[in-house]
Amino acid sequence: MPGWQQFYEEFKNEDFELLSVSVDLQGPEVVLPYTADKSFTTVVDAENNLANLFGFKIVPNGIFIDREGTIRLLKQGFHVTNQDHVDAVKKLIRGEVEKVELEDQYYNPSNAPSSLELQLAQTKFKLGMEYSKRGDKEAALKELDEALLLDPDNFLIRKQRWYIRHPEKFSPTIDVEWQQQILREEKEREAQQKGLQCGPEGCEIPGTNK
Repeated sequence: MPGWQQFYEEFKNEDFELLSVSVDLQGPEVVLPYTADKSFTTVVDAENNLANLFGFKIVPNGIFIDREGTIRLLKQGFHVTNQDHVDAVKKLIRGEVEKVELEDQYYNPSNAPSSLELQLAQTKFKLGMEYSKRGDKEAALKELDEALLLDPDNFLIRKQRWYIRHPEKFSPTIDVEWQQQILREEKEREAQQKGLQCGPEGCEIPGTNK
């Protein structure tokens, strides 16, 4: 959450509160190192409920809710280092606009899964994480691998597979370069199987573009 502490300090006295929701199915213990120096509240979504509710495929995301509970901004791939995103929130805080719509540049699949496939992928994802909590790594990976086949653009599923196989790449810091490499390798294999292409620049981790 780099940058959010500074943003919160700037606007916390303007009738604004910041709630960070960490989507970490491994539980609160993996989140603590990233929240120790933050003064705003962080909660852990260990069931992936927020992503399922809004159909998020990646992190981070941004939701702005007014005092009456109306959603004024909903952005997949929201990033505090993106000036357009930050300016949109500032306008909402100051009441300069009622609603902001930002283009979703990260998730535009050419062959989106059907609603049945999405439901099955979510079920397998939850089952896989339950196996993981019980310590059954192989069963967990089997369900997650099958979930990703059903919903291949879901980076949240992909990341949990990586975490189970290589937890050392996520703690004490997240190895983004390693993630980019493993994503490129996986996409290349999937491209050979399905005729997909990552583009001339290779494969990028969704949501990390600034």
